[in-house]
Amino acid sequence: MSLKCLVFDCDGVILDSVPTKTRAFARLAEPYGDEARDRMVMYHKTHGGVSRYLKFAWFFREVLGREITKEESARWGELFSEYALDEVKKCPLIEGVEKALVHWQHVLPMCVCSGTPTEELRSVLELRNLAHYFDLVLGSPPAKAQVLANIVRELKLDPADVLMVGDSSTDRDAAEQVGTQFYGCGPELRNDGLFPWGETLSGLDDWIAAHV
Repeated sequence: MSLKCLVFDCDGVILDSVPTKTRAFARLAEPYGDEARDRMVMYHKTHGGVSRYLKFAWFFREVLGREITKEESARWGELFSEYALDEVKKCPLIEGVEKALVHWQHVLPMCVCSGTPTEELRSVLELRNLAHYFDLVLGSPPAKAQVLANIVRELKLDPADVLMVGDSSTDRDAAEQVGTQFYGCGPELRNDGLFPWGETLSGLDDWIAAHV
């Protein structure tokens, strides 16, 4: 088993954009009261990597007591992008990720697997001058595990030779379901102890070099 492809989540792995997205969810829910806002934020934080549209649907169903309409979902999506996009364009990179991207470009295929809608994801990476590092950029829908499976299938790889780099349990679970290797970063995953992990990605480049 050796590494033949690197797959990165975006928020919290490439871009330090998780706080920005959290503020956007809070702003959407705030008109419904402090408790509703806090429940939205908590759900978002405990379901990292899940499509924003599924989070919107959860909020309407569990907090407001009704199903979201297609029109409401589309409008919340527009507002979310408006609230978050300007900050995402300016937020810093996660420490260590640029070193890995520069080192392994043209050596291993690199892809992005994210819960962000695909077109928005590609737009952000273009604006941040990062798109050129990646051979394939896919977002939601579908769910994260299916996106990762689609990447593996598209590149005709054995899942065991693919590394998924993520910062959430959704990323970890996707890697487990698809059968890829996993490297975790950030505080949500630090106590799992079942895979390589770092607070940042400062150790990622060396880890990859040892496993190619």
